[in-house]
Amino acid sequence: MRQTFLITLLVLGLTQNAVAAPCPQTPSAKTAALQDAMAKGRFVSYQPTALRVINGRVQHADAPSIRADLQTLHPYFDSLITYTSRDGAEAIPDIAAQLGFRAIIIGVWNPGDKTEMQNALAAWKAHPKVVVGISLGNEIVFGKRGTWIDETKSLAAAHAASPQIPFTVTEPFAQFLDPQAADTLRQMDFVLANVHPVFESWFQTAAPHNWADFVVQVTTKLGAVSCGPVLVKETGVPTGPESHGYSPEKQRAFYAELRSQMPPTRAQAFSYFSAFDAPWRASDWSPVPGPHPEEAFWGLFTEDRQPKPAVKELPKLR
Repeated sequence: MRQTFLITLLVLGLTQNAVAAPCPQTPSAKTAALQDAMAKGRFVSYQPTALRVINGRVQHADAPSIRADLQTLHPYFDSLITYTSRDGAEAIPDIAAQLGFRAIIIGVWNPGDKTEMQNALAAWKAHPKVVVGISLGNEIVFGKRGTWIDETKSLAAAHAASPQIPFTVTEPFAQFLDPQAADTLRQMDFVLANVHPVFESWFQTAAPHNWADFVVQVTTKLGAVSCGPVLVKETGVPTGPESHGYSPEKQRAFYAELRSQMPPTRAQAFSYFSAFDAPWRASDWSPVPGPHPEEAFWGLFTEDRQPKPAVKELPKLR
């Protein structure tokens, strides 16, 4: 199985010694709070349970529901990564700060949306000690919603307007290894990557050790082309459907292995993905053709906030 795993890395070019282009002289103090949270905290990637997109129509999140979500998460996690700054999600930073969360990386789904950008920047101004970074988009290149040139321009404009804020973009890890990503990588203060072993051809016949080892090796290679720390935004194992080879036990085993193999540091860490199940995601649009029933089951908690085995064995933070 180790041989199959290495073949995957070879195909992706990950076993080559990647050489990053010269990085700009960015003061390390800019990402200090982020790196403290990476090394000492525990991140979870979070989308409000009340925020759904069904048949193209957005159902907005409400503040009481967000508060209930975050109260559920807070005993186990002290840091958040979000996906959007509108449709009710703009309330997350205020509520998280009130509840005592250590850090938030704010997601902006559409960097071209002036209102969403304003919401994200307002959150940083209101909570500069809690908001440790802003991600300008999630899988824009992979989802064909934009190009590397678009992402580079978004980052350059954000830096010019708010030079004190650490900015990044999020893509699947293989996208960052594309030579066309070099200019974007130089503009990023840190890497926020999605690394999913479940989408590799060898996953179902491999052991949890291999799943975690894959994430560790990919993260190390990303560090070689990065101008800052690397935080894995998405990695996990869905708990269903059972017919597709997923289960709560596999999710638990994966995270147990990943915690063992990848202890957090100031240079690299991972976020648990994701906070809650989202049944509506099974029929949501995807850049990858075909049905995706597993999208409903990524949560460490069910949609009604009940813990799964993977979170039950996590040591509580408080």
